[in-house]
Amino acid sequence: MGYTSKNNRRPFESASKASHHHIINDPEVQAVMQRIEEPPQVDDISIEQLIQDFEPPDNNPIEAIIAVDGGYTEVVLNKDFPSRSIHFLQFGALFFKLEDLAEIDSLAFIDPKDMAKLKNIQRLKLALPTRNLCFKDTNTLKETVLKAIYEFFLKSNLDEDKSLIDTLAWFVFRRYKLGKKTEQDKCRTLKKNPLSEDGNSVDLREEEMNSDYTFTCPETGGKIYLTDIFRFYEILDEETGAEGILGYLVNVIEHIIIIHIIRLLINKQPEMLRKVLFIKDGSTGFFGQTAQLHEPMIDLVNWLFDKHNILLAGLEKSGAFVDHAQDIQNKLESGKALILSDNYIYRYILPGTGDPKNPYAHTSNYGHKVIFKTRNGQMYVVAVPVKELKKNPTINDLPNLQIILDNVEKLHCDMYDSALFPVALVNKLVSLSAHPSQGILKKFASQNIN
Repeated sequence: MGYTSKNNRRPFESASKASHHHIINDPEVQAVMQRIEEPPQVDDISIEQLIQDFEPPDNNPIEAIIAVDGGYTEVVLNKDFPSRSIHFLQFGALFFKLEDLAEIDSLAFIDPKDMAKLKNIQRLKLALPTRNLCFKDTNTLKETVLKAIYEFFLKSNLDEDKSLIDTLAWFVFRRYKLGKKTEQDKCRTLKKNPLSEDGNSVDLREEEMNSDYTFTCPETGGKIYLTDIFRFYEILDEETGAEGILGYLVNVIEHIIIIHIIRLLINKQPEMLRKVLFIKDGSTGFFGQTAQLHEPMIDLVNWLFDKHNILLAGLEKSGAFVDHAQDIQNKLESGKALILSDNYIYRYILPGTGDPKNPYAHTSNYGHKVIFKTRNGQMYVVAVPVKELKKNPTINDLPNLQIILDNVEKLHCDMYDSALFPVALVNKLVSLSAHPSQGILKKFASQNIN
């Protein structure tokens, strides 16, 4: 890495124009390049055995759509101290009825009052210091970030009587099972205690949880937050900052919002779980430090399938699977669904051979991916929750697949590639633009931070 000019008094250090030949002529580098294997070209792919016909049900049971999305933007507080930054996050849960969408679709002209029917949205906001900042009542950035996340979950409730952190406890301690919980359901083990200087493990037992959703550290007597089960403290660093956790944090919050609404429906209108389609921006899984949450999610999904139902679709907009879907769009006929097996994924999409005993992403995912080409030719990568991950899933292993694909086709949006109307709309309502949102937030932060 070259030197930069801090005060514009010295020239920038420019990179060498001739050093590349040391890399090109190095025998070890050449040996590494020769070991790399490229995936087969699209023309060599055979997909016939994995294709299923799209057969929309005669009666669509879906009456309402709930789409959840989140986003964030960075604000650098002072140009003289560019490493000091804060991120503003915003999340939205958009609700609308399918009949309202159908009614608007039939109109020659759309009145703003009609569009208001499709903007019934709940927003949640979070300001998170991410570099060289801390609260007045904390000593480090790490303490600040963990406390900010805890307080966000503690105070956010989507205008209901229960907060997101209460739903988190309901989720991780399997409170929905009532009197049928096992001892394992009542305890979560952190391999590394966030307050331990020696890095010892700690058990978070439900019966030992305080009324404020904290636990007393057995070593220091300090507070361990319930939200510490996300394990962000393991990767937070005072020098590099907290920006590395943002993608994982957004994914967790989006999931907990969906679980929060599911819990609300179970308590008030359980029959609606068979009539509501949840759409999440992104895959059906937990990743990075939060990956262990996929275990309670699999438990919840199985319980919902047995007791009620769950209609959830994860829509991917980018990544290797979306790129591959675009590559094969001319090979996949309209009205067909390609159910991805392990052999297919590791042969044509991802490098390597995978785990010979366990399915793809078995430590993070709770659903299987499907590449779907609608009858109008749009391409989608849809992730569908399942009871059990398998190396070679069939259509019988993906409950509600035809219902979900039917509604994906109905909700298509021509504004962007592979877009769905509710996802595009909720993204517009919660996303924060570089201009003018970022500039306005910078002024807001600068004026309010001492």
